[in-house]
Amino acid sequence: MSARMNLFTNPTTSGTLKHFVAAGQVIAKSSLPSAAQELVKIRASQINGCGFCTDMHTKEAAAAGESAVRLSLVAAWREATVFTDAERAALELTEEATRIADAAGGVPDEVWANAAKHYDEEQLGALVSLIALINAFNRANVIVQQPAGDYRPGQFA
Repeated sequence: MSARMNLFTNPTTSGTLKHFVAAGQVIAKSSLPSAAQELVKIRASQINGCGFCTDMHTKEAAAAGESAVRLSLVAAWREATVFTDAERAALELTEEATRIADAAGGVPDEVWANAAKHYDEEQLGALVSLIALINAFNRANVIVQQPAGDYRPGQFA
């Protein structure tokens, strides 16, 4: 399987992706814990059916020391006992924001309040930015049918 187009050689998409990557670097340097960042990227990618991003972020998380058990349970985080309350709040916000079209009122106040119990204003800003960014990456990759499975940790470093 090959992608419908190469996002990296097309002048418009490559220029856009450079800005996405720069935004990701700002978020990565934030005080939002890196484990939470990877969990958010994995969960949004799973929901959106983005195999490329799911492949990339599970491998990056594993390379950073994330356990196989936790990675295996991201999709079932509600029933899993291996995530902190803060991580669970981030995953809940990720799900609600990623599925925003499914809820007439957007992200429920109680979901936001739960996240705000665990993250300060700067971290919430990083979380909102990260959720928006990974959803944009997911959509680009799903649209062009970017194949998954060959990603190597650090490939885009």
